[in-house]
Amino acid sequence: MFQDNPLLQQLKAQIKETLPTVEGQVKATERGFGFLETDKGDSHFIPPAYMKKVVHGDRVSAVLRTEKDKPVAEPDQLLEVGLDRFIARVKFVKERLNVVPDHPLMREPMRAKCKGLKGSELSNGDYVVAQLVKHPLRPDEPHFQVEITELVAAHNDPHVPWWVVLAKHDLAKAEPADPQGWQTPGDSQRQDLTQLPFVTIDAESTKDMDDALYVEAREQGGWWLHVAIADPTAYVQAGDEVDVEARKRGFTQYLPGFNVPMLPRQLADELCSLVEGQQRYAVVARIPVASDGSAGDAEFSLATIASHAKLAYDKVSDRLEGQEGAWQPQDAVIAEQIDLLHQLAQARIDWREQHALVFPDRPDYRFEVDDQGNVVTIHVEPRRIANRIVEETMILANSAAAALLAERVGGGVFNVHAGLDSERVDAARQMLADNGLEFDGERLQTLAGYCELRRALDAQPDGYLDARLRRMQAFSEMAATPGAHYGMGLQGYATWTSPIRKYGDMVNHRLLKAVIQGGTPESLPDAALIDHLTAMRKLHRLCERDVGDWLFARYLAPKAGTDEVFVGEIIDINRGGVRLRLQENGAVVFLPAPLLTDDKSRLTLVGDQGLAQFDGEQVFRLSQSLEVVIHEVRVANRNIVVAPRHKLV
Repeated sequence: MFQDNPLLQQLKAQIKETLPTVEGQVKATERGFGFLETDKGDSHFIPPAYMKKVVHGDRVSAVLRTEKDKPVAEPDQLLEVGLDRFIARVKFVKERLNVVPDHPLMREPMRAKCKGLKGSELSNGDYVVAQLVKHPLRPDEPHFQVEITELVAAHNDPHVPWWVVLAKHDLAKAEPADPQGWQTPGDSQRQDLTQLPFVTIDAESTKDMDDALYVEAREQGGWWLHVAIADPTAYVQAGDEVDVEARKRGFTQYLPGFNVPMLPRQLADELCSLVEGQQRYAVVARIPVASDGSAGDAEFSLATIASHAKLAYDKVSDRLEGQEGAWQPQDAVIAEQIDLLHQLAQARIDWREQHALVFPDRPDYRFEVDDQGNVVTIHVEPRRIANRIVEETMILANSAAAALLAERVGGGVFNVHAGLDSERVDAARQMLADNGLEFDGERLQTLAGYCELRRALDAQPDGYLDARLRRMQAFSEMAATPGAHYGMGLQGYATWTSPIRKYGDMVNHRLLKAVIQGGTPESLPDAALIDHLTAMRKLHRLCERDVGDWLFARYLAPKAGTDEVFVGEIIDINRGGVRLRLQENGAVVFLPAPLLTDDKSRLTLVGDQGLAQFDGEQVFRLSQSLEVVIHEVRVANRNIVVAPRHKLV
């Protein structure tokens, strides 16, 4: 191969020194070229030849030059690598081991070597954990090279989606080790409430039942609601081995058809689970609820309870909704509990509609997966009355805990929401005014004003304004100090009702116990814990979404190119196209702009207003529904592309 002589290399270096440079992040495209995006918002074209020196996400310094009368950016210095530890697929090139990163915008094979396993044990398509060790923009490293450190899943493993997503984020795929020898707690202050007919209401398959309910009518009207929550902190002491692992995990990881517990299964599914007929340790809130749904101050105590019945959401809902041939409890006491809980929940719903905020009724989507990882079907599960009963009682219990912790402790693990993003209040007010809703900017930043806004949006004929306003809202956060939750319309919210599944709830249990026992908490949650739990919550949601996207792609792939019609709700509009959520199964799909019409010059997609215009006339907007067909499914990239049933003419 021809090599530049030293004089020519020196000349090239001198020319390069005279050219302007710019810093930015590399954005790859599916077509091989890329762009260098600067912090100022500028974009510079990177030709395919230069993209071979970088990967999507690299932060680089690039030389700006003109080639064939076109301005281009040539990456010159690596400032920050876009790949470090990553998931890749094995690809043998001329019998040499290579990998391709598991990323839709990274398609070039990278030379690989193994560390801790043998390359002969790998096959094309296997998923592995890889570490980037060489980069072409580093000195004396002419090409990419990675080390393979772990086999994640063979190419033919039916459970690839689960193992790959968990490995990608370095999360456990099995429950914590069980240390055995659990000690029975000896709390002298525990009340014996085993005679009270507590009931659990869960899915029929649920094993880790952490909440039970009992309600009794008050003579003056209204009810006494007892919420009993399983007490793992009776067994798990702060700082012990199980506690440290639970803190690290943060949450039980729920994935379609699969879960990874936060606590050892013997504790979560047996010792602490509120199993029917078994005595269990619990923390109990006794809450007075008036006939109009308003609640008084709660009393918290330590207790021993025994669930008198394991009830299932669907069976309870069938009974309360008057379904023909519906299940009926054989025990009159249990029947009375169901009826009283129904009355209380309805009163709470009515109260929250007037004084707080009620969630809109949206269905849940549940994958039914067989033992081979195949999606049998996707169930659409509306939120029925039994779900609302549990939801209302948990909201009531968590708001009661927030009030107690704020008053008596001054700290805890709180869920807070500030309503509108403070920097977007003026834009939100103007958008609302443009659509006939007048609100004072300062009022919008109060809890009462935000509740008024949400009720006004709920009264709109469609969800267009609601969808636009979501982009202007603050994110829900976790905090160590009390604060309002605007999204729920509540003065405070601190969850303690899922301690088997959430470490923050275990923390709040310990704080509540300190109050119950008349002492002072040894310590309060600090910023480090809150930051960790926030990050883990976000990560777990991301994992659930990623596995779901993979399963949706598998499920819908056979329908690509067929005439089967789906109805999609528009959830986003941008210049590239439209994102929709299919009502039949919950899949999020993409409709590219070129598939909407054969004449793109007549189509305008106005992202900031969430609408589409054709020949200057509005044709659809956010929250509307479109009929679509599956155009293409790229299972490896988890992309589902749809086309409109009828193109714009």
